Amino acid sequence: MTDVPAHGAPPATALATPEAPVRRAVRRGRWVPYGFVAPFFVLFGAFGLFPLLYTGWASLHRVELTSLDRWEWLGPGNYVRLAGDPFFWNALGNTFVIGVLSTVPQLLLALGVAHLLDVRLRGRAFFRVVALAPYATSVAAATLVFALLFGRDHGLVNWVLSVAGVGPVDWQNGPWASKAAVSAIVVWRWTGYNALVYLAAMQTVPRELYEAAALDGASRWRQFVHVTLPGLRPAIVFTVVVSTIGATQLFGEPLLFGAGAGASGGADHQFQTLGLYLYEQGWVNLHLGRASAIAWVMLLILLVVFGAARLVRSRAAAGPGEAD
Repeated sequence: MTDVPAHGAPPATALATPEAPVRRAVRRGRWVPYGFVAPFFVLFGAFGLFPLLYTGWASLHRVELTSLDRWEWLGPGNYVRLAGDPFFWNALGNTFVIGVLSTVPQLLLALGVAHLLDVRLRGRAFFRVVALAPYATSVAAATLVFALLFGRDHGLVNWVLSVAGVGPVDWQNGPWASKAAVSAIVVWRWTGYNALVYLAAMQTVPRELYEAAALDGASRWRQFVHVTLPGLRPAIVFTVVVSTIGATQLFGEPLLFGAGAGASGGADHQFQTLGLYLYEQGWVNLHLGRASAIAWVMLLILLVVFGAARLVRSRAAAGPGEAD
């Protein structure tokens, strides 16, 4: 005979497996990760997504900072005006030239500095701090110092050129000299940061690869080209992307380098970047709609550049046969 439970007593299986509380705990646990990431989405929506949508909507209107309650619908009018504005194209060309003059030497110098810091030498920690010091320096302080160094009459750079027999250069008013001077500030500030990024990537490359290359008779240069650079490919892509974004948004260095020129970027707008042109339209001329259109054009330029680079990279990886 089997034992029959007393009248009214629950079955033993019901006491052993309380399924309802477990299901409730599981359901509550599913929402815990969302609670942890919710602050990020709230902040991103308030300070990232909302300003993006707001400027996109403002770019389709005539909006003045002096009368934010009056919005006049223009549609693509602000973008059409930019297409015919010579100052916009001048700022776009200056941004491209300064970006190339600052990004290419900056990354090449960063590779060299990182390679030197990767060598076993005394005081490596000190030299790493020194390399990062320009990045930690205020952009205002660095630009004002460089403005003194590139002074036409009493600047140190012109004094060195005079010793070499070269006449004084008007670094602030020359069309190419001013771009080179602004680019020098960017190179000085960001080379150390990129060098530390490359250094961190270099230290992840297996040392066995260098030992194998040395056994095969490869020189230090061939080891750097065939072992180090392939291992740095993700870091190089990262620094190129970040440098391109920074060059497109360049603002502080040309603004402070021009001293009394303000947002015009020199007497003839010779080093006015897109960032300065945006600031001039929005906060000097008070045309918020035009400034919003410039901001969206800068975003579209970055998307086109990165999209084209990704397409070229995918075609190169696929090979000529598969690309066709």
